[in-house]
Amino acid sequence: MAQESHHAPEPAQQGTISALREAMARIEAEPAEGHHSLSGSSSPSEATDVVGAESSRASDYDAARQVVLRKLTGSAKSRHQLAEALREKEFDEATSSAVLDRMEEVGLIDDAEFARVWVRTRHQTKGLGATALRHELAGRGVAEPLIEEAVAQLSAEDEEAVARELLEKKLGDTVIPAGHNPEDRRERERQSRRLVSMLGRRGHSPSTALRLVREVMEERTA
Repeated sequence: MAQESHHAPEPAQQGTISALREAMARIEAEPAEGHHSLSGSSSPSEATDVVGAESSRASDYDAARQVVLRKLTGSAKSRHQLAEALREKEFDEATSSAVLDRMEEVGLIDDAEFARVWVRTRHQTKGLGATALRHELAGRGVAEPLIEEAVAQLSAEDEEAVARELLEKKLGDTVIPAGHNPEDRRERERQSRRLVSMLGRRGHSPSTALRLVREVMEERTA
């Protein structure tokens, strides 16, 4: 996955993008695969057939490689995302696998690092909690162990800090009524439901959302 905006990369992404671009420069300089000796051909016609087949394979490999390199320009992608892009372009599985395997060898594809950077960036810039981050990475085809490893970067304190920030931003200058009359109680309940729902959509657990909303509202009504 959600479409991403095209703002300048966050600090957490800078090192990864630089490394990706260096690897891209190396791999673009490589010749396409598929060129082999024709000395074993038993006749001119067979040699011609072999040349044609090898030329086609090399052409497909190079075309698939260029698709992947274009997809990687500016941002990392998971192997699954790139495989889907090649499938949409109707490259055969053998060609796609060969290209993607080579990209992994040179470090252009690294699902573990992709997941780690994704978690840090989305947590810091969007305030997403662990549940939402797991869902996003799973949707991009990242393996569950790598997802859990990436999400483990976040502590409970990290999640609470971004959740509180979201609440303060959402509330802004909103006044929370402190009265005990029915109208004030209804307004507090309405605000509470709205805030808990907002945190839930960002992937924060219901128990954490309820507790933090209660704390923030109490602070504003004290």
